[in-house]
Amino acid sequence: MHHPQATSRNDAALAACDILARLRSRRLRVHCITNAVAQNFTANVLLAVGCIPSMTLSAEEIDSFVTSAQALLVNLGTFDAERREATAIAVEAATRNKLPWVLDPVFADRVKPRATFARELIDRRPAVVRLNHSEFAALSDSSLSHDSALSYASSNRIVVAVSGETDLITDGQRIAAVSNGDPLMAKITAVGCAGSALVAACLGVEADPFRAATAALAIIGVAGELAAEKSNGPGSFAVAIIDRLHCLDESTLSARARIS
Repeated sequence: MHHPQATSRNDAALAACDILARLRSRRLRVHCITNAVAQNFTANVLLAVGCIPSMTLSAEEIDSFVTSAQALLVNLGTFDAERREATAIAVEAATRNKLPWVLDPVFADRVKPRATFARELIDRRPAVVRLNHSEFAALSDSSLSHDSALSYASSNRIVVAVSGETDLITDGQRIAAVSNGDPLMAKITAVGCAGSALVAACLGVEADPFRAATAALAIIGVAGELAAEKSNGPGSFAVAIIDRLHCLDESTLSARARIS
C-alpha cells in the first residue's frame, strides 16, 4: 500500500470555509432521491446553507429536474420500486450531463439485493459514496481500516466518506479525518441522510470531490456541536442544528473544524 497524503488541517479548514461561502452565494439546485422519513429534514438542511432542494420521484419529471440541477443525491433508505425507477433515470441524466452525484447506500449491509444494486450504482461512478462502517464492510468485503478505505476508493475511482465517531474520507491517494460532531446527531432520524445531501451540495460548487466531501462533513459536524450546546435533547437539537447551519460563519467554521 502506498503512503497516503495526509490533509493539512489549516488548508482543509480554509477550503471548507471557501466552499461554505460559495454555497451561500450561488443558490444551487440539489436534487435528492432519499428516504421518505428524511425528505423534510434534508430539504431544510439544504435550505439552511443556501441551496434549493427538489425531491420529485416522478418518472415523467425527474430527468428534467436532474438536468437543471447542479448536483444529485441517491439514497437507498426506503428503496421502493418508484425510487428504483427514479434512480435509474436520475443517474442516466447525471451521467449524460456530467453532473456530480453522491450515493448513500443505506442498509446495504442488511439486504443482499440492495447491496447488489449499490455495487451496480458504484460502477456508474458516483463522485462520492458516503456510508457507515457496516455498509462499507458489506460492499468492500473488508472491515474498515485506512488501507482498506484507500484500496476501495482507488479501485473504484471514487471518494469514500465513512461516517463514525471520526469520519474518514479518501480518494485513494489523499486521506482526511473529520472529528467534529456530537452524540445527539445519532439520536434523530435523517441527520446522516441530510449530511449526504450536503456532500452533494458541496460537489455543486467544488470540482474536487475529496475537498467537497471533507468540507461537508466538517460543516455539518461543527453545526452539530453548536446545536448541542443549545439543546436539551433530541427534539430541540433537530431544530437547533438547522438554525446553526443557517447561522454558521466562516470564522466559526475555521476555528472549530477538526480535520487531520
